[in-house]
Amino acid sequence: MAARAPTLMQCLLAFSLLSLTAHAQLSTTFYASSCPNLQSIVRAAMTQAVSNERRIGASLLRLFFHDCFVQGCDGSILLDAGGEKTAGPNANSVRGFEVIDTIKRNVETACPGVVSCADILALAARDGTNLLGGPSWNVPLGRRDSTTASASLANQNLPPSTASLGTLVSLFGRQGLSPRDMTALSGAHTIGQARCTTFRARIYGGDANIDASFAALRQQTCPRSGGDGNLAPIDAQTPAAFDTAYFTNLLSRRGLFHSDQELFNGGSQDALVRQYSASPSLFNSDFAAAMIKMGNIGAGNAGQIRRNCRVVNS
Repeated sequence: MAARAPTLMQCLLAFSLLSLTAHAQLSTTFYASSCPNLQSIVRAAMTQAVSNERRIGASLLRLFFHDCFVQGCDGSILLDAGGEKTAGPNANSVRGFEVIDTIKRNVETACPGVVSCADILALAARDGTNLLGGPSWNVPLGRRDSTTASASLANQNLPPSTASLGTLVSLFGRQGLSPRDMTALSGAHTIGQARCTTFRARIYGGDANIDASFAALRQQTCPRSGGDGNLAPIDAQTPAAFDTAYFTNLLSRRGLFHSDQELFNGGSQDALVRQYSASPSLFNSDFAAAMIKMGNIGAGNAGQIRRNCRVVNS
């Protein structure tokens, strides 16, 4: 007797269970048995890296953000091939790959073939933030490494420094992140450096909502032409400390990027910017929650555990 074909309801139930299983793959205890020393290995390497150069904490946080917004948090930005590393928002600016390489080698020595590069990047971003004075959080783990990278999605999905508030809300919303998540995550700009080319227009008359003395300060190292790669701190007050000075800067029209100042420019995020400026505990709590939420983008994606974070396994 022929087996009865599954009903539509059974098919939908099976699909739902598969989806739940895929998204349930991320767990803070994912490597508890298979690589119990993972977190201490990552922390030790990050402590050394940040000791060598405090900026690297910001660089790895940005690297994780740029990874998650393209195909999900799957380590695609770490691949040398595929063009994602050299896409417009990433060219000559994303950095920290050597630190990830070092951590991966250390992890492979302890737990060969077990931990994904995507998870290593997620942990490194958390530890870099914390080592610079920011919050810590339990990182859900169990990501797989992608076998492809995408320059086109990087160009489409990553917010430019010239973005309006509406564009920012739309781009973050596309990733399932709320305007509150967006403003909290933008607070990562309390650390790190930016190239002259990303803020030149703003300091030379492109924006009305900029403090004149701040524009003059930035013009000292960012000429009208040339010097595209000259660096300036995104937060001029405490550039190497993870705090709320970024939001305080916005209140006085001292945001470095146009997109930064859009968060406090008579729009929907003004009240939240004021709240974060006044309450480090609120900002840290919201930032940690938003990082976990962003880290879930693409949870359950198929992939592999790369042996070398820069290349797909052969």
